[in-house]
Amino acid sequence: MVKETEHSDINTKGIAVIGLGFIGLPLALSYSMRGANVIGIDVIPELIDEINQGISHHLEQYNNLTIRDILKEQLTAKRFIATSNYYEASQQVDTYIVTVGIPIKDGVPNYTYIDSACNSIAKVLKEGDTVIIRSTVIPGTTEGRIAPLLQMKSGLIPGQDFYLAYASERIAEGRAFVEFESMPIALGGINEESAKRAKEILTIVTKAEVTISSIKTVETAKVIENIQRDVNIAMVQEFARFAQAFDIDTQELIKVANTHTRVNLLTPGPGVGGYCLPNAFYYLEPRAESLGVSLDLLRTARNINDGVPSAIVDRLEQALGTIHGKKIAVLGLAMKDYSNDDRISPPIDIVNILLSKGAKVFAYDPAVITTYDFKYPSLYDCVQDADALMLLTMQEEFRYLDWAEVISKLAEQAAIFDAKNIISLEMLTDGIKLLRI
Repeated sequence: MVKETEHSDINTKGIAVIGLGFIGLPLALSYSMRGANVIGIDVIPELIDEINQGISHHLEQYNNLTIRDILKEQLTAKRFIATSNYYEASQQVDTYIVTVGIPIKDGVPNYTYIDSACNSIAKVLKEGDTVIIRSTVIPGTTEGRIAPLLQMKSGLIPGQDFYLAYASERIAEGRAFVEFESMPIALGGINEESAKRAKEILTIVTKAEVTISSIKTVETAKVIENIQRDVNIAMVQEFARFAQAFDIDTQELIKVANTHTRVNLLTPGPGVGGYCLPNAFYYLEPRAESLGVSLDLLRTARNINDGVPSAIVDRLEQALGTIHGKKIAVLGLAMKDYSNDDRISPPIDIVNILLSKGAKVFAYDPAVITTYDFKYPSLYDCVQDADALMLLTMQEEFRYLDWAEVISKLAEQAAIFDAKNIISLEMLTDGIKLLRI
């Protein structure tokens, strides 16, 4: 069982968490585990049904329990339920935490989903309620877009009739429960009372430091927190290309450089994936353009990271001579290691480039549940007689593979692209080429 903390000082009727994805569901359960009555709201009927049956495909864990275990406990205890009905939820809650994001397509932000969520909240908003935005947004969104929308639709004035605040979400998938508890929070309120009220709600779960600043400062800080990692990764991607040309090991190069106490180079991979980092620049760019501010360095970094999948395919093509007609086994489709999230996934980008060049792709990932024409249920069906093997993201199953046996299934003169640096030269048979980042 999850060790529950009953908070006698929980000063809320109930909490609604809007959006039950990779962030919203563990956040909702983090509150219910601590004694709050929580209603999760989402617009996808199939997702609501699965959650209310105790089903989640996320890979989160806490205190040696899976998210499924935690979900089932909280459903049984009747501290959590999922619904799509805002009106029914409004009768039981006085706090709304919005985790609905702003997708980016072709560099353009799409406000449809967050606007829809805030419209639905506004229709049921009551005097004294609290609304906390916990999504990454274009700086200025909470005060310039969300506050007017809530006021217009509800007839209530933010900061006077209800509390409104923004708190950045800094959680890494796979560590959500722990980081909701331990990650410092940056918080801004539409006024001082809103910030105070939001802090009371947030610290039901969070035990770390809470820094209070203006909303637009906190919104901007969240964006640049992600962008600095995007820039760091772009830098090490260029270092990796230099290392390859100079015939030195990239991992060893970074390891040696990181012995300097003021250097912290990240590890290059097959690209930058997920919902946060690839989108971060495009959250900042619209505000920068409106202010007449140039972001040349940041755009260059984003372009470098966008180009990594193509650069990887080019290296594989050089090793094989041609990709057209070749069987390529791809292991790992998630956007990062030990994840089932394939949103904005570099491995998917790599597969699409391979397919566009006429390759026959056989991909395997035991965690990703999305169905693809190129995805197969058996690893060994993928690698059998493959002309190339690409290990792009790790899953638990891959840690325990007999890689020498896997390699023995490949075609003669095959090429291996090891983005995870776990296949050693000793595992190779004659004629097998090994490529690393």
